[in-house]
Amino acid sequence: MKKTSLLILFFVAQGILGQNKMKPLSELINTTDSGWPIVQEWIKSAKNKAEILELDSATDKNALYNTQVTTRSPMGAIIYYTGGIIIDNGWIRILGSGNSKLTRSISNWNKGKSFKEYGDSPPFLLIADDAIGGFYILNGGAFGNDFGKIYYSAPDSLEYEPLNITYSEFILFCLNNDLNAFYKGLRWKNWEKDLKNLNYDKTYNFYPYLWTKEGKEIEKNAKTEVPVEEEYSLKIDYYK
Repeated sequence: MKKTSLLILFFVAQGILGQNKMKPLSELINTTDSGWPIVQEWIKSAKNKAEILELDSATDKNALYNTQVTTRSPMGAIIYYTGGIIIDNGWIRILGSGNSKLTRSISNWNKGKSFKEYGDSPPFLLIADDAIGGFYILNGGAFGNDFGKIYYSAPDSLEYEPLNITYSEFILFCLNNDLNAFYKGLRWKNWEKDLKNLNYDKTYNFYPYLWTKEGKEIEKNAKTEVPVEEEYSLKIDYYK
């Protein structure tokens, strides 16, 4: 499996990004051909538990405008119609426009990471993360020519792993795939109980680190709640 290191991601993100003229909201909001009914049907028939976070009306339009995605797409629909989507009792957090439970909108979370200023063309986009410090990223060129495909920054490695799926396929993956199989070896005995008290803007940091030889047995590792921002910064620092 092809893997791309966080070091490449860091330097690409620090480069000069192209500034595009931003489209007005009137061009981004499509009420006659919205992707939201499709997403609703996906959630309705989901095998995994999915919670739609209520929309924060004060941030929805800003998040959509700053991300520059049309509501015809599943991503734009999720941004405009939800504060985010929570999968498997908080194990995966799909970013939307922000909510009191998940204060990070997809636009404000990416600012300073995948782009410097709103309107830049980002080489990647952070779209979701999980409770163990993993990050899901949409490739905008940082990882090669497979534009629009999703990569996963696994907590048991310091590399991004290509999942070879699009954003829409990623949403379906979260809703229907066997997450126990995907996260094999990364779920401890009482993870469901622990997640009830974990804020969606926080993640677990493990020691020994899961990517080390000593950290491979997760039941033996100590875990600490840390802000997702801190966990992301730590991963970048490891490669700097």
